[in-house]
Amino acid sequence: MRIYSPSAAAVALLIVFLQVMGGCDSASPPAGGTSPPGEVVVYAALDREFSGPVLDDFAKQTGIKVLPKYDIESTKTVGLTAAIIAEANRPRCDVFWNNEILNTLRLEQKGLLEAYPSPAAASFPEMYRSPTDMWHGFAARARVLIVNTRLVKEDERPKSIYDLANPKWKGKVGIARPIAGTTASHVACLFAALGEEKAKEFLRSLRSNDIQILGGNKQVALAAASGQIAFGLTDTDDALIEIDRAQPVAIVYPDREEGQLGTLFIPNTVAIIKGSPNRAAAKKLIDYLLSPTVEAKLAQGASAQIPLNPAVETKPRVETPKTVKAMEVDFGAAAKSWDAAAKFIQEEFLR
Repeated sequence: MRIYSPSAAAVALLIVFLQVMGGCDSASPPAGGTSPPGEVVVYAALDREFSGPVLDDFAKQTGIKVLPKYDIESTKTVGLTAAIIAEANRPRCDVFWNNEILNTLRLEQKGLLEAYPSPAAASFPEMYRSPTDMWHGFAARARVLIVNTRLVKEDERPKSIYDLANPKWKGKVGIARPIAGTTASHVACLFAALGEEKAKEFLRSLRSNDIQILGGNKQVALAAASGQIAFGLTDTDDALIEIDRAQPVAIVYPDREEGQLGTLFIPNTVAIIKGSPNRAAAKKLIDYLLSPTVEAKLAQGASAQIPLNPAVETKPRVETPKTVKAMEVDFGAAAKSWDAAAKFIQEEFLR
């Protein structure tokens, strides 16, 4: 904030303003208007423990102050997306760092993203790049089954997401609420890949099997580790945390056999918000996030993100599309399927 030599009237107005704003979060970016030069406002859906150190490194290296906004585990992508939509006429956010892709594409469909052809994105696979430079994918995670090894014998381990509907495990399996995050993206991808009716049939089979609906992917991993469930569907980063904690769990990459769907890999995505108050700093941050250094850091860390840039030489701690059969996905089609999927989830699956 710049300080000027105020008149008496200006001082009085300032006192009134501070009294009115006293209850506001001082860390929140200003609504509308432009933040001081050298700042960038980031709405980050990737867990703070993973994204925070990366943003801190960017701030230290560039001198640009980073003002992050996070949200809770169960609603973070939905909550942050809703905030960006609500603020469309007076944007607060410069960069949306999403830990999945569905809601990034929804913002693109609403015309709320700004194209930026980052030179750092040129070497990424085409599948993970917007053809119009509206968003960029990086640092993927796999959708996996986390299995409690004390409750499930090795020769009984599930091999497919369809095993979540196996009556043998009725009431003993779990997923995150499929209205946010990578679970919502997974459902949208199934609607696009299987068709609406077959996807609905699959979800009905889960409901009939008394599947436990948990708050988020982290809660699924914790439930498997504690024995609350025999196995569940989660992300590689949450599963690896439990393995690193020496919990009795194992990872299964589902549907990797010939004729099966394949394991779904979902990238993080990053985009500039239309009307960004700090475009120059936003572009620098995107270039940084797409750098081999950041993908290597995320791969080596506890989140074990999967590098998508061929220039990254770090060996991932998890399986990748190079080592297991990957689910073929049209992310654009998945985003278009979301309205039908969300309607079904709210009206039938979660009722």
